[in-house]
Amino acid sequence: MDQRLEWLPPVTQPPPAPMPEAVAPEDVGLPPAQPRTGLKRLAAPLAAIGAALAKLKVVLLLLPKVKLLTTAGSMVVSVAAYSLIFGWTFAAGFVLLLLVHEMGHVIQLRREGIQASAPMFIPFLGAVVAAKSLGEDAAAEARVGLAGPVLGSLGAALLIPVWLATGNEFWQALAFTGFFLNLFNLLPVVPLDGGRAMAAMAPWMWFVGLAAMGALAIAFPNPIILVILVLAAYSTWQRWKAHRAGGAEDEAYYRIRPAQRAAVAVVYLGLIAALVVGMDATHLVRTFANV
Repeated sequence: MDQRLEWLPPVTQPPPAPMPEAVAPEDVGLPPAQPRTGLKRLAAPLAAIGAALAKLKVVLLLLPKVKLLTTAGSMVVSVAAYSLIFGWTFAAGFVLLLLVHEMGHVIQLRREGIQASAPMFIPFLGAVVAAKSLGEDAAAEARVGLAGPVLGSLGAALLIPVWLATGNEFWQALAFTGFFLNLFNLLPVVPLDGGRAMAAMAPWMWFVGLAAMGALAIAFPNPIILVILVLAAYSTWQRWKAHRAGGAEDEAYYRIRPAQRAAVAVVYLGLIAALVVGMDATHLVRTFANV
């Protein structure tokens, strides 16, 4: 207790006043509530809906820009990641080659009448394009799958004249990397582009591609190949199980005319041959670290 208060006389507390009866908040100094008309009842909900629609309109207007920023942002992150290995100039060129490859898929998807997203880049795993489907049948899936390596190979080939004109080995090494990237994607296993082509040619080749991926994982063990191998094994099993189950829808999907199958085979094998020649022409005995 505070000693400074001991001299004060005791204070007699008055008896507590009786508690007032509970009064409704609307009865304290407020006018009585007026009944709402039908329009007044709808005013608040309509105002809320109008505000929500206004916000939705803003979101819809900004959505394309957000997608563009997402693609650009993921590209910047990928360049930063690859620059830790290759240096930023080579990393930027490599990511642009990936962009050209993925745009091949986007263009063909839209030609098939399928809405496709802008590419999303994943460091050390490449890039992906989101779509509801890959086409109405296996021939369309093959066209979508091969469109990436076709455009990507053309993009890498355009670097050869630049290399020859400048004599700069940077462009030679970048072209070689582009050819290798597209050749790797032609391995006949899903979800790689070569596996898409096999859907129209010979689905059993998925297991050949899976064995090739396994051999690569043993010969060149690294986390990226192991991740791709796991994805390939899962995708192959799921696709083959669905294919073996059959059904009218599955039969219609894999019912490919001989001319379509031959066209896919010509493009697939021709791409492999062209890419091997391109890699041989641009081969440079030099490590990426020194580029």
